[in-house]
Amino acid sequence: MDDQTKTLIQNHIDSNEVCLFMKGTPDAPQCGFSMAVSNMLKILEVNFKGINVLENQSLREGIKVFSDWPTIPQLYIKKEFVGGCDIVKELYENGELKKIFDSKGISYKK
Repeated sequence: MDDQTKTLIQNHIDSNEVCLFMKGTPDAPQCGFSMAVSNMLKILEVNFKGINVLENQSLREGIKVFSDWPTIPQLYIKKEFVGGCDIVKELYENGELKKIFDSKGISYKK
């Protein structure tokens, strides 16, 4: 991964409390897994930034190297990598995602 891509990823993570690297946008997801995570955040009314990795091949490959995680979407909360679709779904279903938001001071629909 080149420095420019690494800097771009880090800037997105640093400047957004909740950052979702996804295929497509929150309003027009381009894959079911990205749609699922985006929808969970929307249901919780969390303010998040969706980053469309399909717009930039370097970003699409670079995020996998950056996080050492092979799939997209990838969710970051307050600069911390949370996981992909399966992990976020599990956290959502068992209530742990709300606990993460609480512990990090992120507002959501209770």
